Order: sequence, then structure tokens, then C-alpha cells
Amino acid sequence: MFYKKSAMEKLNGKKILVVGATGGIGSSLVKLLHQSGASLFISGRNTEKLLALSQQIGLSISCMASVDITSSTEVEQLAVQVNAEMGTLDILINASGIGIIKPLEQLSLEDFMQSLQTNLVGSFLLVKAFLPAMKEVKKGLIINIPGVLGKVPMAGAAAYSASKYGIVGMMQSIREELKRTEIRITNIFLGGVDSPFWETIELKVQKEKMIREEEAARAIWFLCQQPASGVVSEMVLQPFNHQAI
Repeated sequence: MFYKKSAMEKLNGKKILVVGATGGIGSSLVKLLHQSGASLFISGRNTEKLLALSQQIGLSISCMASVDITSSTEVEQLAVQVNAEMGTLDILINASGIGIIKPLEQLSLEDFMQSLQTNLVGSFLLVKAFLPAMKEVKKGLIINIPGVLGKVPMAGAAAYSASKYGIVGMMQSIREELKRTEIRITNIFLGGVDSPFWETIELKVQKEKMIREEEAARAIWFLCQQPASGVVSEMVLQPFNHQAI
């Protein structure tokens, strides 16, 4: 008996927005998507890094924007700019976020609210801004990166996990609203990744045993090519030495 291979979606010409494009995973992902022929729009908080990345891959400055995703006004303006530049997105990838890891007695209300605003509210604002256009054509793909701390607890991660668990619950609920469309929701749960994420965290970690940024980016790149006949609702990628899920 012969089986046909699943037809993976081609990325050539796909209209993709990468938010958090200047981060370690984000920048590696942008390069992979560009090499695959995708039509890209990139966003991040650091204008200089965005310009450098745009120049590196030969992307027009009209296809980049410095945005604070905690601001509804800035996210709405991003949607206007993206729609004017390329029309309705095929894929929205949110690779942005912050990590505040502290024991509860050291965790301030400001720390907690900043985590929620950036990781959870930012994700909400992005979906709120870009989902309506996808709903009009009844297709699209939204990828978020809750990380393993969106599924399992860790000491010191009360604020971070609250924001990431929130993303999971929010996107699962939105998925229920989209059942009569071909819009796909995918969450990728990454374990420890050797990225700049750890530079502001006072925690002893073994970076040499972590996932490389390029490997994490390649997993997201793969998710962008899901077979047309199905959806990868979740993916878990974690180091051999720390398999929490």
C-alpha cells in the first residue's frame, strides 16, 4: 500500500508578521522565513536593531515598525501599516515577551503587572488587531510562544507563569470561536533556550545544555508549514536534561 506524503504549506509569498523580531529567536526566525521566500513585516521595540536586521536581509524599511505591544494605539497603528503594505496576513507570529523571575517576597506589583501587560495583554492586543481581517477570509495562522512555564510551574515564576498560562487559556478560548473557519491557533512550548532572555535574570542556568536559538527558530519555521489538511495545535521542544512536560 502506498501513502501520499502530506503536502506542507509553501512559505514562498506568504504574508507573515513577526513581532519580537529583534530577539534571539525572532531574528533567527526572520532569516529562515526570508530564505524561504516569505513576504515579511517585522516589529520590535528597538529601532536600531530592526534597521540592522532589515538591512541584513534586504527588507524595505516600509516593512518594519518599532512598536510597544502594551499600547493599544500603537498595535492598532501597526495593523493599519501592515494591512496597507501587504494586505491580510497569512501568519501572525508573536515572539515578543519579558521574563521576570523572582521569589514572591521580592516580586513587586510593578513586576507582576509588567509581566501581564507585556506577555498577556500584548498578545491580546495583537490578536484583537489582526484576527478580524483573517476572519473575513476565514483563514490564517496565529503562533504564540508560551514556553513550558505556560504548562508547568517553577519556583520564582509566579508572574511569568501567570502571564503565560493566561496566553494558553486565552488562545484556547479564541480557538473555540473559530471552529467554522480555517484559522489555526498554535502554541509552542519551548524549554530553556540559550538566548538573551537570561541576561536580566539572576538565576544559575547551564546554557550549554539549553536549546540553541536557531533550533527554536527552526521549530517555529516548521510550524509555519503545517499540512493543509490539519493543524498542529501544540508543539513542545525542550532540552534533554530538563523535560518538564
